[in-house]
Amino acid sequence: MNPNWQELKAVGELPEIVLKSAERPQVLFKHSTRCSISTMALNRLMKLDDAFFSQADFHYLDLIAHRDVSAAIADTFDVHHESPQVVVVINGEATYDASHMEITVAELLTETAANS
Repeated sequence: MNPNWQELKAVGELPEIVLKSAERPQVLFKHSTRCSISTMALNRLMKLDDAFFSQADFHYLDLIAHRDVSAAIADTFDVHHESPQVVVVINGEATYDASHMEITVAELLTETAANS
C-alpha cells in the first residue's frame, strides 16, 4: 500500500473524514479485490506523483472486506454504490464521484486542485 493512502476499515472513521473535508478535499477509493477493472484503476492511482498528495487526503477501502463501510459511504455522501469508485468529499459533501473507466488521474487532479 502506498504510504500516502490511509486504509479505511470502519464506519466510525467517516465522521472524521467529514470534519477533515472542511480543511482539504478527502478522496475515497472503493476497491473490489475481485474486479480487474478495479485493479487497473487502483494501479493508476497508486502511481500518482507525491506532489498530488499535498492537495488532498487519500483513503483506500477494500469493499469486499468492509461492505458495511462501502454502504455507509453511499448513504453518508448520497452517491450510488459502484465498484471501483472514487468519491471526493469537500465540506462534508460528495462533489465528485466516478466509477470504472471514468476514473482518471486528470479529472481527479482537476477536482482536488480546484478545491484545495
